[in-house]
Amino acid sequence: MSEIAFDIVKNYGILSEEKSGWKKEVNLISWNNRDPKFDIRDWDPYHEKMGKGVTLSREEAKKLVEMLTVALSETK
Repeated sequence: MSEIAFDIVKNYGILSEEKSGWKKEVNLISWNNRDPKFDIRDWDPYHEKMGKGVTLSREEAKKLVEMLTVALSETK
């Protein structure tokens, strides 16, 4: 299996952290030298290993924000 190249362009924050040091982060990442996308996934403390996650284009991220805004307003 070939290696996946990634560059964390910007870290927007940490959603949660496990006792093991792994953190669920929201980042802007360039995968294999492509245009950066929004990314939510678990990372080890040194960003050497990663868990499964979701990568979103700008348009997908906007739709997700809209959906979550509605969902959160309905569950007050």
